[in-house]
Amino acid sequence: MTDVRVWPGSPYPLGATWDGKGVNFALFSAHAEKVELCLFNTKGSRELHRVPLPEYTDQVWHGYFPDVRAGQLYGYRVYGPYEPQQGHRFNHHKLLIDPYAKSLRGAFKWTDAHFGYVVGHEDEDLSFDTRDNAAAMPKCEVVDTAFTWGQDMPPRRQWHETIIYEMHVRGFTANHKEVAAQHRGTFAGLSDPGVIDYLKNLGVTAVELLPIHAFIDERALADRGLSNYWGYNSLAFFAPNPSYLATGALEEFKTCVHLLHDAGIEVILDVVYNHTAEGNHMGPTLSLKGIDNATYYKLDDDDPRYYADFTGCGNVLNLHRHGVQQLVLDSLRYWVEEMHIDGFRFDLATALARESVDFDLHAGFLDAIGQDPVLSRVKRIAEPWDLGDDGYQLGNFPPGWGEWNDQYRDVVRRFWHGESDLVPELATRLTGSSDIFNYRGRHAWASINFVTAHDGFTLRDLVSYSEKHNEANLEDNQDGTDANFSDNHGVEGETDDPEIREIRLRQQKNFLATLLLSEGTPMLTAGDEFGRSQGGNNNAYCQDNEISWLNREEIDEEGRNLSEFVHRLIRLRRKHIVFHRYRFFQGETVPGTTMKDITWLKPDGQEKTAEDWEAAQSCCLSYLLNGEAGEYHLTAKGEPEPDDTFLVILNSLDEEIEHCLPPINTGKDWQLVFDTCERDSFSASRRCDDNSTYKVSPKSFVLMVRCSESGQGNPSQADG
Repeated sequence: MTDVRVWPGSPYPLGATWDGKGVNFALFSAHAEKVELCLFNTKGSRELHRVPLPEYTDQVWHGYFPDVRAGQLYGYRVYGPYEPQQGHRFNHHKLLIDPYAKSLRGAFKWTDAHFGYVVGHEDEDLSFDTRDNAAAMPKCEVVDTAFTWGQDMPPRRQWHETIIYEMHVRGFTANHKEVAAQHRGTFAGLSDPGVIDYLKNLGVTAVELLPIHAFIDERALADRGLSNYWGYNSLAFFAPNPSYLATGALEEFKTCVHLLHDAGIEVILDVVYNHTAEGNHMGPTLSLKGIDNATYYKLDDDDPRYYADFTGCGNVLNLHRHGVQQLVLDSLRYWVEEMHIDGFRFDLATALARESVDFDLHAGFLDAIGQDPVLSRVKRIAEPWDLGDDGYQLGNFPPGWGEWNDQYRDVVRRFWHGESDLVPELATRLTGSSDIFNYRGRHAWASINFVTAHDGFTLRDLVSYSEKHNEANLEDNQDGTDANFSDNHGVEGETDDPEIREIRLRQQKNFLATLLLSEGTPMLTAGDEFGRSQGGNNNAYCQDNEISWLNREEIDEEGRNLSEFVHRLIRLRRKHIVFHRYRFFQGETVPGTTMKDITWLKPDGQEKTAEDWEAAQSCCLSYLLNGEAGEYHLTAKGEPEPDDTFLVILNSLDEEIEHCLPPINTGKDWQLVFDTCERDSFSASRRCDDNSTYKVSPKSFVLMVRCSESGQGNPSQADG
C-alpha cells in the first residue's frame, strides 16, 4: 500500500470492521485530542503508516479505509494531555491495543518502554517517557468473522439440569498424549474427538473455561520466571488468548464450541471485566490507560492521580460511564452472537455493580444485562464478592443470576473434617441454601455449589494436606488462603500407608456424593474426578507446568475407582429429579396428600423435632426425599412422572453409628444404592427391611432407595 486513502467512515460499530470492501475503524475516547491509526507489515515488525482518524462524532474517533483488508495488523497512538494529577495519561509514544480488537498477533515482551513515565525517575509517574514500545507489543488484527455454523444449536440446558465442569484450556490437554502434540493446550486440543467423548461420557452438561480473553503475565511474575497461568489479567475483551489458538485463527475457537454443542455441552466463559492488566498509577500504558484513563477507570475522588481498587489488582473499570459499560456489553454480546457462547461467570462481580463506591442491586450494568434481549437469555454466574468495603454480596444479585456459594463449600468441608454443631447449617446448604436465595422468585439452582475450584486445594489435596505448600510460587509460602479446612489423615502429602489411602479415597467420595446429590447447581473441578494433585499448592495461579496440568497417564487404581464413582453419581443425579429440584423443599405435608417432600430424621429413624434441631448437634445428618410428594418430571403431554424415594445418611464421626431405617409401605423395602465405606461403592448393593438398622461406618455417606420386591426403581441396577 503506497498511498492510504481514508474516508470519514462511521462511529458505529466500534473497533475494526471489515465489510468485504474496506475497513471502518472507530475508537471511543472522551478526552483525546487526536488519534492515529498505525498500520504494520504482515509480521508486525515494521510500522508502515500512521494515519489520523479524520472524524470525531459523539466522542468516537473514526475513519473508513477502502484499501485495508482483513488480516491487516494495526494499533493506535492517542494524543492528549499527560496530567496524572487530573487523571489524564495520554502518551502518543505508546502503541495501544484497540479495546475492540478481535485478534492479536505477536508476543508481548516486558520492557520499560511500556510505561508512560520514566521508570526509576524521582518523579515516578509524573515524569514522561518518550520511547516507542511498538516492537514489544502484540498487534491488533482486522478479522473476517465469516464462519459456517451450519445447524449449530445452543443446548440451552435448564438451570436445574446443569452440571458445571470448571477447566483450564491449556491445562486440560497440555499433557494429553492422545492429542496431537501441536494441538495440546489449545482449542484444537479441546476439540479432539477423544477429549469431547471424555466430557460427554463423564456426563457434565457445561464446561466453564478459565479466562480465555487475551491476557499478559504481570512483570513481577515474568521477572521470577513464572506466568499468569489462570489468565486473570485481561488485555483485550474480544480476542481469544493467542497461545490458545494452535492455528492462530478464530475459526479454531468456533469449531471447538460447535463440537461441544454437538455433544450437548454448553460453554461458559470465566470473564474478567472488573480490572485490566494496566494496574495502578505505576502500571504500564497498553490500552485503556492511554486511550482515556479518566473515563475508563475509577479514580480516587480526592486525588485522580490514583485509582480506586476493589480488586487487589490496582484498578477498577468504571462501568458507570456509558462508553465503558458499552465496551463490556458489546464484548458479552460478541461472544454470544458471534462465538455462540452459552453463559458467563463474572470474576469479582461485586466490583461491576458499584455505581460509585457501594454495591447497588440496580446498578446500570446489572439492569442493562437484565433487559438485554441477548444477554438476559444466557447463563450468568456471579462471584459475589470483591475486596472493597462491604464487598461480600452472596445472595444479593438479581433474579436470573447464579452465584458461587462459598458458604456451601466451607460448611461441607468443615462437616466432613469432623466439626460438630454444623448439622442445621449443613441441612440448609444441601437443600439449596433457601436462607440465601429463596426470595424474589429465585430457585435452588441459583446456588452454585462447589467443594473445590481452581482457586484452592484440589479435592485430593484437600484430604492429603493439612497445610498449603506454595513454595514453587516463590512468595515464601505467604500466598494462598490458610482457611482450607483440610486434613492429611496422618501424613502430610503422598503416602504408601494403605489405611491412610483408604480414608482419603473415602473422603473424596464423601465430598463428591455430597456435592452431586445436593440441591442447587454443582460445579466439579477438572481432575477431581480421578484424584488430581497439585502437591499441596493451593494457589497455583502462576504454575504453567506439571503442577497445574492434568495427567491422565498417571491415574492410579484409586483414581480409576474414584472416576467410576463420579460417573455413577452424575448419572444418578441426572436421572432423578429429587436431586435437582426446580423449587425449594417445603418440609411440610403436601396439600392433598399425607406426605412431606423432605423429612429430617434422627438415627432412631424418627422425625426430628424442633427441640432436636436446637439441641447439641452430632456429626450425623439423615433425611428422606419423597419422590412421590415433590417435584415431578413432566411427560410430553404435561403429565407428572413421580420419582423414587431416597434415604440419605451422612456420618462424619470417627465411629460407627446404627441408623434405624424408617418404615415404608407393605411389599417394599430399602435397597442400598451406595456406601462410600465400600471400595466398590455402587457394587455393595443389598436389601434391608424397614424398621431394621443399618450400620453406618465412620466417615461415610450412605444412599438407599425404596423399591418393590421386583427391584424396580433401584438406581444401583438401572444406572449400572
